[in-house]
Amino acid sequence: MTTQQTLGSFMEELTWRGMIQDVTPGTEDQLAKEITKGYIGFDPTAKSLHIGNLATVMLLVHLQRAGHQPIALIGGATGMIGDPSGKSAERNLLDEATLRENQQGIKGQLEKFLDFNTEKNPAEIVNNYDWFGNIGFLEFLRDAGKHLTVNYMIAKDSVKKRLETGLSFTEFSYQLLQGYDFYYLYKNNNVRLQMGGSDQWGNITTGTEFIRRKTTGDTPEAAAFALTAPLVTKADGTKFGKSEEGNIWLDPEFTSPYKFYQFWLNAADEDCSRLIRVYTLKSKEEIAQLEKEHAEVPHMRLLQKAMAEEITVRVHSQEDHDMAARASDILFGKSTADDLSALDEKTLLQVFEAVPQQTINRSEYEAAENMVDLLSDASKNFVFSSKGEARRMIQQGGISINKTKIDTPNAANDFQLLQGKYLLIQRGKKNYFLLEVTQ
Repeated sequence: MTTQQTLGSFMEELTWRGMIQDVTPGTEDQLAKEITKGYIGFDPTAKSLHIGNLATVMLLVHLQRAGHQPIALIGGATGMIGDPSGKSAERNLLDEATLRENQQGIKGQLEKFLDFNTEKNPAEIVNNYDWFGNIGFLEFLRDAGKHLTVNYMIAKDSVKKRLETGLSFTEFSYQLLQGYDFYYLYKNNNVRLQMGGSDQWGNITTGTEFIRRKTTGDTPEAAAFALTAPLVTKADGTKFGKSEEGNIWLDPEFTSPYKFYQFWLNAADEDCSRLIRVYTLKSKEEIAQLEKEHAEVPHMRLLQKAMAEEITVRVHSQEDHDMAARASDILFGKSTADDLSALDEKTLLQVFEAVPQQTINRSEYEAAENMVDLLSDASKNFVFSSKGEARRMIQQGGISINKTKIDTPNAANDFQLLQGKYLLIQRGKKNYFLLEVTQ
């Protein structure tokens, strides 16, 4: 890993990683001049961030590594409204209790990426409910609303795209609230920079304009800056960050470490060069070497494995990564019964979540004298519909139990149960069945 040491290295780092879309004039000079506070806002619409959010979290990571001070704003107030940017319809509003729970979940995830304890440039978390909760409606209209015209606000892409389908005043006001966030942090926390994804450019520049109109914006001391990163897309131009089941979350309750690991491992080759620059901290030299090695043996998926390891370890843990990698080898590579036995119950169930599952009681299990009985009668025709079908498949060498191939239909039913209660049955190369033995 490279270590950023100069204040001005931030822009250079983002440039070679392809993480700059738009930037206001003077931003680079400001960052080279002094330690600068920069923030990104996260609305707590769920108790977890997803990997779309993670791309912007990495902006804060690089900002801190360059010696600047990152601030994560949790939208305790704006989360009650919803940002129309990039949305085709108005989202459901959340109650305060749910928002508080979501805020705590997001805070815990940010602490895995940002250093809140360093003396020089510690990260901070702020919540805009702390200031909006004390502002009355009339007071806000007087102090904020009069500084931006309706014409200015309607001209924003995030608003124009929604005018045809309908946009509530609640959502329309969002950019004014976000602009006020920037002004408040500028005035009270000396924040000079706001960052985000490219779909946030309109909202962020509303903040810089609001600051200009509320202060003596023609002096260096009043300067506020904006920077956005391109939205991460696949090579075909479609949005990156979702599986068939939906978002890839950072919370293991929503996306298991195994599925999280698999998502990166299954990334298309044509997407990897972009993704590894955005989502990892590997240096330019490390990435170039990985790309060279990957091109020589693409079937080894070296870029995918390098990405999957670093990101899974950061989001979850080294142990979670190792377990996910082991499980992946069991399913898709060469593995042994010992490898399978090494999986803990949680990972075992995560890996085989989608395969057919059946439960039998222990007396039925113990009554099956051989594997043919177990795979037909005792398991209620779970794997085979008849003893004859089971016998033929075993004789053809097409059945494995717990990764051990069955040699004869009369093989004794004496396999050690995984975690004391599971048998993994493999029929052919790709068909798995999980049998649970209950008391």
